[in-house]
Amino acid sequence: MTEDASTTAARDLMAEFADLTGLDPPRAHPRRYLWTDAYAVCNYLELFRRTGDEDYRDLALRLVDQVHHTLGRHRDDDSRTGWISGLSEEEGEAHPTRGGLRIGKPLPERRLDEPFDEQLEWERDGQYYHYLTKWMHALNRTSRVTGDPVYLSWAVDLAKAAHAAFTYTPSSGGKRMYWKMSIDLSRPLVPSMGLHDPLDGFVTYSELQAAAGGTELATEIADMARLCRAGVPAIDDPLGIGGLLFDSVRIVQIASQNVSAYEELLASILDAALVGLARFAGSGTLRNPPEYRLAFRELGLSIGLRGMEVIVERVRKNPALARRAEGLVRYVPLAAAIERFWMDPNNQKAGTWTGNREINMVMLATSLAPGEFLTV
Repeated sequence: MTEDASTTAARDLMAEFADLTGLDPPRAHPRRYLWTDAYAVCNYLELFRRTGDEDYRDLALRLVDQVHHTLGRHRDDDSRTGWISGLSEEEGEAHPTRGGLRIGKPLPERRLDEPFDEQLEWERDGQYYHYLTKWMHALNRTSRVTGDPVYLSWAVDLAKAAHAAFTYTPSSGGKRMYWKMSIDLSRPLVPSMGLHDPLDGFVTYSELQAAAGGTELATEIADMARLCRAGVPAIDDPLGIGGLLFDSVRIVQIASQNVSAYEELLASILDAALVGLARFAGSGTLRNPPEYRLAFRELGLSIGLRGMEVIVERVRKNPALARRAEGLVRYVPLAAAIERFWMDPNNQKAGTWTGNREINMVMLATSLAPGEFLTV
């Protein structure tokens, strides 16, 4: 697909998304979901970059505002009101991310007296660390594109709040992380640690640090660096593999000309991605009909694969990393194959598409126009 065709397709997808969720035309009670909205902000910024149409920049800024005023505040069905940070109205407006941001799930969070139900927990609200890091990235891109430092300051506020709440020191020593926290960040809802959350935190904090040009997140970065020393586990989930490639493309940009400083970490990430891709490609999943496939998970992989050109270029002078990157290049055609499959209107009739419509369409748009999402 040519850039003009991909831009047109991305524009159509993002126009539909804006209408469906109450962004444009604006609704009094828009439907906001943090993961999807983080990708959407980057998509609108990319469409602004490609077309020069300031309406897309304005949509990105309106979306940031809606997210903060929806997911930064308590739910309508909650007895609590106001900013989830507990700040006053005035302070909350100035620092909307200091209490983190809700996921945006349909059901309220689990009460203290309710038993844990693994299936039901997926539909309950709270805060996810890996959603917060995506929003930090979206805020950084917004700051870079607009030149307004307030968005970066909100990203740093969010990084500090998330790190303080999600990391803890067990009796055995060292740092660990919770996977899911309550809306007010006062208690863990799922105490296990996400496989790649420490890596995601390390890369995202480093991105913000580089953008801010200071050492404001030095302690947080050091904590995550220690958590990453155990290495990066391989998984065959396409969304997880795409996340590893997304982290890799950010690292090589943060490193600039000093990629060797991150050699051990990058080698671990690329090795894990290669093992996972070999497993996934050999599983036959991409030969299944749409009813047995999840678009947003596959599109996570295609987005990551769209960053391989940058990775290859940035590591070419490092033989060990270049060899690993070249091993991944042969999987790049999977990105176009995944995009073609989910662009097919017949495949979009499947329940696996319609049941996750907004996240599917936004991540398809990101894969078609990934520039802003894949930039630090």
